[in-house]
Amino acid sequence: MALYNNHAGNRSYKRNLRNGIIMALLLVFALATLFPIYFMVISTFGDPVEAGAVSYSLWPAKFTFASYKFFFDYSEYSFRWIWNSLIVAGSVMVFNVIFATMAGFAFSKLRFKGRSLLFTMLLVAMMIPYQVTQVPLYILIVNIFDIQNTYGALILPGLVTVYNIFLAKQFMSSIPNEILESAKVEGANQFQIYWKIIMPLSKTVMAVMAILTFMDSWNTFFWPFLVTNTMDMQTIQVGLKNFRFANTTYFSPMMAGATVSALPMFILFFSLQKYFLEGVTVGAVKG
Repeated sequence: MALYNNHAGNRSYKRNLRNGIIMALLLVFALATLFPIYFMVISTFGDPVEAGAVSYSLWPAKFTFASYKFFFDYSEYSFRWIWNSLIVAGSVMVFNVIFATMAGFAFSKLRFKGRSLLFTMLLVAMMIPYQVTQVPLYILIVNIFDIQNTYGALILPGLVTVYNIFLAKQFMSSIPNEILESAKVEGANQFQIYWKIIMPLSKTVMAVMAILTFMDSWNTFFWPFLVTNTMDMQTIQVGLKNFRFANTTYFSPMMAGATVSALPMFILFFSLQKYFLEGVTVGAVKG
């Protein structure tokens, strides 16, 4: 018994030491991740004039909401920038989820000629860097379709994402075929199977796709900057650059705008948090 106690005691000590080290590392990573958000939020309470003088600090000398007022009063298009981002990111998210689930259903459950070749081509397309596609895409939107500076130019390039198709296909492959065969026996067609069986069973992966797509579209700067040439069509990410000048930057109002622009993402994430965490757990269990 003495030997067992000694052995168990050492194991308990080692286990506590290991857990303590892991917790310390996780705490450091968490602080490193949250610090930019803290700095962004705390910077909004500073004096806009003080921030304009590039006086950065981790704690403002006084708390004021003047930077938020400055942000909305600075330009008549401040609200329009947020509205444009909501339209673009919301449209891209909805259509992306719909198209990705339809394509994922076709690739995972339907048998048609050339399916493997087509899916391989999509995977190869996913390997092409984002920057490589921007020039031909710009020529297509501006010179051929002539729809620059419109919502169509902002939304159309993001309607379909190969990564989401891949994600949907992998998830739907795990749905038992027996369920679909039973539905066919009951007389359901392919669309009814997709709408009444596949969609309800795919809520978790759809939530993951919705969050990731909305965040990616909302945070995109380069493409909206490329295809818009008037302030009324800019998104919030592009609009924030108007607070920067050659000799100074309205840092605190710009951070106020960034904080306001981050709110929709937080709301969407916490609204779909339950399904998002379920999706992560399912993926971890299935390996």
